[in-house]
Amino acid sequence: MATTIHVKDYLRRLTGQPVSAIDTPALVVDLDAMDRNLATMAAFADVHRVKLRPHAKMHKSAEIAKLQMAQGAVGVCVQKTSEAEAMVAGGVYNVFITNEVIAPLKLVRIAALTRQVLPHAGRIAICVDSIEGITRLATIMNESRAASGIATEINMFVELNVGHNRCGVEPGAAAVALALEIRKHPALNFTGLQAYHGKAQHLRTPAERRVAIADAIKAVALTRRLLEAEGLKPGLVTGAGTGTVMLEAASGVYGELQAGSYLFMDADYATNHRESGHPKFEHALFVKTQVISTHADQGYVVCDAGHKSHAIDSGMPKVHAFSSRSTLEYFNGGDEHGILKPAEGNTRLPNLGSLLWLIPGHCDPTVNLHDVMIGVRGGLLKGTVERIIRVDARGAIT
Repeated sequence: MATTIHVKDYLRRLTGQPVSAIDTPALVVDLDAMDRNLATMAAFADVHRVKLRPHAKMHKSAEIAKLQMAQGAVGVCVQKTSEAEAMVAGGVYNVFITNEVIAPLKLVRIAALTRQVLPHAGRIAICVDSIEGITRLATIMNESRAASGIATEINMFVELNVGHNRCGVEPGAAAVALALEIRKHPALNFTGLQAYHGKAQHLRTPAERRVAIADAIKAVALTRRLLEAEGLKPGLVTGAGTGTVMLEAASGVYGELQAGSYLFMDADYATNHRESGHPKFEHALFVKTQVISTHADQGYVVCDAGHKSHAIDSGMPKVHAFSSRSTLEYFNGGDEHGILKPAEGNTRLPNLGSLLWLIPGHCDPTVNLHDVMIGVRGGLLKGTVERIIRVDARGAIT
């Protein structure tokens, strides 16, 4: 209890303090870089005349979701029912669960969300890739209507497997069958097609990404034609990620973009070879860390940010270049420690107590490790803590 009180008191007093006052390890947002990323994506969507619905599973913050919507986003995406609940509780009322949900208890919670957002002119949407998923949700929605006396609806997107080979029905006739089934249920509103190609986001070359998204567009176009042949409006095609957003935006098929990582830009996305015309985003999410042990005779130092501070599923973090006079490489030292060694041909090591900034390999699960993000204005070296941003949906995995 004493520790919890101490941490809350520290955070409360941190606003207005210089960056040097931030204890380590800490998750820090460069607010100036984040704002530029916000503006860049908003302008990009506007030029291409497509809607923007960023993925809030990345930042898990209702505060940041509202910033995105203030810049023109129509709402946000999430992956989990509990993430949707966190967004609605934080005042974000247009939420799309871009995932299949079949568990009855979760469907009851989703039905409750459709009632909660109604007074705010909000809307809840969800994906489906099976007849069973449709009928289960229809049953729960009908029960909710009968019990509450409120004729709520939920928007439903048929998810296509456009190459990720995860969730999603095969494009074409199988997808049309689901749309026809949705139309049978008054509480369900067939809204369009979910066509997100996750694997394409991390294909490194523009040529590889172009091939992957071209195939996805063909699959979507086929399904749209078959829907129209059945007298169904094909509705909105939604998808796209930070790695391929230019391709979907220029397709003439996608009407909504779901990119999320653009806001913070992790080290993994930075390894993609950028294509001309693709919007350029900056790193805005960092882990501040400190050298706590030096072993110059053995060629390494140790910092206090291990993989409890940042996710390593997409590789080790990168050491921000200005953090040291030498170029350092980060190696896994376990839960609480990071091993830092000079790059090949560079022998200089930071001193004990030196402060360093890490660029996480994967921003989404890194954010999920922290209760708060510390927002800094004026740069990482001489800036000031402007605000503490809660990670509202931390641990929201149900």
